[in-house]
Amino acid sequence: MSARALILKAAGTNCDGETAHALKISGAKPDTLPLNEILKNPAQIFNYSILVVPGGFSYGDDIAAGRILANELKYKLGDTLRKFVEDKKLVIGICNGFQVLTKAGLLPEDSNFEQTVTLAQNISGRFQCEWVAMKKEKSKARWLEDLPKNFELPIAHGEGYFVTKDRKTLNALEKNGQVIFRYAPKNPNGSMRAIAGICNKNGNVIGMMPHPERFVTQYQHPEWSRRKMEGDSVGLLFWKAAVHYAKGV
Repeated sequence: MSARALILKAAGTNCDGETAHALKISGAKPDTLPLNEILKNPAQIFNYSILVVPGGFSYGDDIAAGRILANELKYKLGDTLRKFVEDKKLVIGICNGFQVLTKAGLLPEDSNFEQTVTLAQNISGRFQCEWVAMKKEKSKARWLEDLPKNFELPIAHGEGYFVTKDRKTLNALEKNGQVIFRYAPKNPNGSMRAIAGICNKNGNVIGMMPHPERFVTQYQHPEWSRRKMEGDSVGLLFWKAAVHYAKGV
């Protein structure tokens, strides 16, 4: 039986197609719905075991990246999303989706949806589109354990500088095993402690700036013709892991 995945789309979202493809080839049955359609019947999200907030520029990133969509989720879908997370279903935010989840207070996790972290303007002061080296941390997102320790993924963002409201919050993320990925050895956007992705305390809500949906075949890597790549790409491994987790909830 296929795991069902819901991809949330808003004006400005532009990675929903790649995300749907990645989920489909990983064994899921994805549906893409605009937020307005979801709001007509919020309970329909319980028909799914994966909710993805994909990349793009929701509402043109007016005010701040992801802010408007974050407020819509927080104030119009808050109780529904809280129940979805409590049911241990999977929520994944990628790039703009990560920005949305932090501004909505779903990450790192707060019962009152208070924001404690954000993705600010890159230290470089410019939009960065490049492939970056990363490393996986031991975290509460145990469903990611089979990913390789070191890998590469593409980034494409102007506001990817991960920052916490205070040192206590940052240290708590480390102590609680909520840091899932770091940039290594280079920190492209200046993120605190090179953090590229985090999860909630139960590991079923994650956000990350790099794009796993853009590396589901070796031919998407810029050096595919020079490297001997064997087995599944890390992006495909990521989505397969998500689908495997979802089949168990």
